Amino acid sequence: MGKFQSTKVFDGFSTVFRQWRAEDTHCRFLHGYAVEFKVTFEGELDYRNWVWDFGGMKRSNKYIAGMSPKEWMDYMFDHTVVLANDDPERIFFENLHDKGVIQLRIIDSVGAEKFAEFIYHKLNAFVQEETNDRVRIVSVEFSENGKNSAIYSEPVVEQEKQWTGFVNGNENGGVL
Repeated sequence: MGKFQSTKVFDGFSTVFRQWRAEDTHCRFLHGYAVEFKVTFEGELDYRNWVWDFGGMKRSNKYIAGMSPKEWMDYMFDHTVVLANDDPERIFFENLHDKGVIQLRIIDSVGAEKFAEFIYHKLNAFVQEETNDRVRIVSVEFSENGKNSAIYSEPVVEQEKQWTGFVNGNENGGVL
């Protein structure tokens, strides 16, 4: 049986960050981008023949960090400064946030690759809960200014086991 996939681009975000560990490049400085991310969904079709209801992000009763997915995306990436948790200037940025100068968001790591991974995990948990595991996120592509992008995905180990008929090297006739 084939697989169905659909994609959705979330855009219109203005985000500033710095990669403090990139000491030998200009990326160690604050820099901002118009960012977007493309999410690829995969799963069985619903009664409407859709993999994913794109409007469902706004109508859902499920939340990410207490917000609808759309509110969460805006909160994280719209006119914000996103900082790595271990940035040595964190206190300075927290003071700017406290003074109302910036909207600070702190996550474990920054950069296109780490943003793609961060979004993947947040949205995949939401989508799987929302669809009772009928749909999953295949990948998230995070783009900076439409010129640079990074993609994060994870393998589907259980499906691979089922289709190959093997678990831990032992043939099981395709049954898990």
